[in-house]
Amino acid sequence: MVAALASFLDARHHNGQWQLRVDDIDPPRAVAGSIDAITEALSAHGLIWDGPVIYQSESSPHYDSAIDQLMSSGWLFRCLCTRATLSADGGCGQRCQDQNISGETPHSLRVRAEPERMRGFNDRFLGEQLAHIKNAAQDFIVKRRDGLYAYQLAAAIDDAQPLFTHVVRGADLLESTHRQRWLQHLLGLESPSYAHVAVLMDQAGNKLSKQTGAPPLDIHQPEQNLRHVLQHLQQQAPPSTARRVPEILEHATENWSMRR
Repeated sequence: MVAALASFLDARHHNGQWQLRVDDIDPPRAVAGSIDAITEALSAHGLIWDGPVIYQSESSPHYDSAIDQLMSSGWLFRCLCTRATLSADGGCGQRCQDQNISGETPHSLRVRAEPERMRGFNDRFLGEQLAHIKNAAQDFIVKRRDGLYAYQLAAAIDDAQPLFTHVVRGADLLESTHRQRWLQHLLGLESPSYAHVAVLMDQAGNKLSKQTGAPPLDIHQPEQNLRHVLQHLQQQAPPSTARRVPEILEHATENWSMRR
């Protein structure tokens, strides 16, 4: 809800369109009914998207084309590494790029990264973001051993679609942005403007998520939820006279600011 409200307000404040994309490229981790729950929650909070919902699972041809382009240009290599053989930075730990690995052998596909050539970017919320070599893996997976596309590849391609100019998402994805921008560079795609907002944390400092057992959003109190999220985003509090969702959103859209 934090990322959704921030991106919605940013789009509406600038008279832009707000589109909803479902990143459904990892079926083994999918939770039954989660997509319906998300769209229901957005609607309950007045966050109505423009156009049809976009599903990443329908973009396989684009991902295949990108894989072919990266392979033909020499940026990909087959990797046999498991979790036990990864390097400290999560990259290949067995120098698989120097081995003649058959395509018949179960493998993942990794893209070679050159951190010294990765360019930083200006985050519209957080300011200048440098691509630190120590925080960037020398290589990373673009297609998994099980044949599924990796998030880094799918997000890089989908974020760079011609009509997508601004991406607003949680700060937990900030490090991934450098890798996605690297892929966009290799593929000759124009990177959008990125903005990352602070994620909600529990008392132990963990991001609220299904992995940490966070409770679901209560869609029966949208007005209260919106006020809490606006406070988290350091936005101007709607007046007490704004008691309904449309009134809260109208005030929040008009007064949307880029403060941290």
